[in-house]
Amino acid sequence: MNAKRMTVVGAALAATAAVAYAQLGGYTPVNLSSSKEGKSLIQVLNDLNRYYLYPVDQDKVLRGAITGALGSLGDEFTYYSEPEDNAIDAANLQGEFYGIGVTLVAANADGTGGKIDNVFKTGAASTAGVQIGDVFLKIGDKDVTGAKLNEIVRLVRGEKGTQVNVTFARDGKPYTVKMERQPVQIVSVESTVLPGGVGYIALNTFYNEKASEQFRAAVADMKKKNVQKLILDLRDNGGGLLNAGVDVADQFLGSGPIVSLRDRAKNTQVFGSATNRPTDYTGKLVVLVNKNSASASEVVSGALQDTGRAQVIGEQTFGKGVAQTPITLPDGGKAAIVSNEWLTPKGRQIHKKGVTPDIEVKDTRYTTPVNFSGSGVKPGETLTLTVEGKPVTVTADKDGKFSYTGEVKRPTRSAQQGEAVVDVQGDAILKKAIEVLGQ
Repeated sequence: MNAKRMTVVGAALAATAAVAYAQLGGYTPVNLSSSKEGKSLIQVLNDLNRYYLYPVDQDKVLRGAITGALGSLGDEFTYYSEPEDNAIDAANLQGEFYGIGVTLVAANADGTGGKIDNVFKTGAASTAGVQIGDVFLKIGDKDVTGAKLNEIVRLVRGEKGTQVNVTFARDGKPYTVKMERQPVQIVSVESTVLPGGVGYIALNTFYNEKASEQFRAAVADMKKKNVQKLILDLRDNGGGLLNAGVDVADQFLGSGPIVSLRDRAKNTQVFGSATNRPTDYTGKLVVLVNKNSASASEVVSGALQDTGRAQVIGEQTFGKGVAQTPITLPDGGKAAIVSNEWLTPKGRQIHKKGVTPDIEVKDTRYTTPVNFSGSGVKPGETLTLTVEGKPVTVTADKDGKFSYTGEVKRPTRSAQQGEAVVDVQGDAILKKAIEVLGQ
């Protein structure tokens, strides 16, 4: 991805935002107090300091006001990120940071805590013997068993060469390791060649400034290997940079629009068009999607479907058909504001609808976990039940209630970044794709 395209995206969206601002006017310290609501806001903030029994965290209160203001719109894609979260977000976007070389998922059913999802072959965690499934207990002296995932990420990452002590639990037993933070480069593309010479490229996210470059390298490698049948896997890709989506689609299209933007005044303009290049892949192509394929993934799948370039196989996609303008704020936080909806080459608006696959197949890589709940036992009492042949112990809460939710089966990921691991027999969508390419 080149800087020019990123600038064009920023300029186009910023211009739209400027027009909207001119139409509505804006808030200033003077006119904020000209309405009853503005006066009420100022009075509440002042009266908190005047009357509240406990010390007031001024920054927390004001950030809460920003969060509430954007949240009042009822738009999940217009939101405020606090400075700490925005810093993590920015590092993820750059695709490089200093850490221990792992990916994480939440450890608890409520989305808190952290558990190792993958350990990269090169990295401090691998050297220290950290394994997939290990659960974070402490980072330094801080208990993180109930922390938000972003807080765990923030504590693990740091300056190059600095050290971090982490206490993990493995099979319920704690152990502590000291690791030196090393450079981590996120590779968003995984590829391999399947039996029969079928190429396979999975793009995991568009939220990485290096994603386009990595994807181009993977396509070039497929061409070098004379691959004539290719699978593009966009399952579980929640999107990211719009211009990255355009760039990926462009590698399969010779000409014509890829995506258009429409503002609230219903003005529509083509945002990205295909350019015929010698590096384009012209062989047979299918695209895999599921219910978690969103945003830029839908830009790509929608464009390739509209133009007849590829068959789309899998599940109905998520349906995020809007683009956001990211605004860096004086406190270091970020406001993401929905500013446009986007349309496929045929003018389809997919927001809250999604892209309907040409061939619908359920994603069999995930299983519904065993779960149960009950009541009627003494508070604090433990029960041991046999679930799928293994003993499971649950503890009743203060009301005598207990519950259990098993682990969701997740697709296996390679510890070697860039290397794809697939299950041709157990993955129904992939199996169908191979069948279609063989016709």
